[in-house]
Amino acid sequence: MSEPATEPDQPTYLVARDDATSRYTVTADGREVGEAEFILDEGRVLFTHTEIAKDAGRGGLGTLLVREALADVRERGLTVVPLCSFVASYLRRHPEEADLAEV
Repeated sequence: MSEPATEPDQPTYLVARDDATSRYTVTADGREVGEAEFILDEGRVLFTHTEIAKDAGRGGLGTLLVREALADVRERGLTVVPLCSFVASYLRRHPEEADLAEV
């Protein structure tokens, strides 16, 4: 899904959609450090829970995860129902993504 994000001497981060488990994951150098769970329902992606490992060691991973997940939703022509408070908060902070959210 996303290209690995990396900085010198920093882990490589990758966000991917896993349809078998209904979640987007973020990995750091191949280790899963976060997830955003979802339910696919008639052209809508209902985000139900987002979690980042406490030992992930870097702020901003939740934002990276949600940003990439929403980009995937947009590319697939779907809409978002932000049942998860983190996704809802992200959408409030990024009005440029508001067109994805169902009212």
